[in-house]
Amino acid sequence: MKILKTSSFVLLVASAALALPACKAKKLAEKPAPVETEKMYAPTPKPTPPPAAAPAQTPPPAPVKPNYNFSNIQFEFNSAVLKTGSYQALDAAVIEMKKDATVKFVLNGNSSAEGTDQRNMELSVERANSVKTYLVNSGISAANLSIKGYGESKPIADNATEEGRVLNRRVEIKLN
Repeated sequence: MKILKTSSFVLLVASAALALPACKAKKLAEKPAPVETEKMYAPTPKPTPPPAAAPAQTPPPAPVKPNYNFSNIQFEFNSAVLKTGSYQALDAAVIEMKKDATVKFVLNGNSSAEGTDQRNMELSVERANSVKTYLVNSGISAANLSIKGYGESKPIADNATEEGRVLNRRVEIKLN
């Protein structure tokens, strides 16, 4: 026990404490083996080809020719009030008319043979004006629309039957 109290023992322990960590630091470390990853087995990306030269400018396709074949614009008996079935035909006419705002149209009003010639002429003009009002309210220029009343002079069906008279109560939209 006397050896533990000597100063040489204390020096020995202190020098050992200082020397041991220094020895551990001098030890050579080995490089770890490489770890296999998915990247090692992934196929190598192929280089992207250079962008192809821009193709020669092709002219845009010709605009679709408007279809000015409007029909089925029918009216109630002895009236310039449009039948509800006519709205679909008029909406299609508006779409076609808007394709070329420079085209001018004539609205030809017609009537059946019921009533006097004078009343039928007035009624045909009122019907043409009714269609013109609808088209103008839908965005067609009033300057591109003119009206003409034919009364009962241009029937497309027999006025002797009710079915024929219904067909004769109409407005036709024609190119001017």
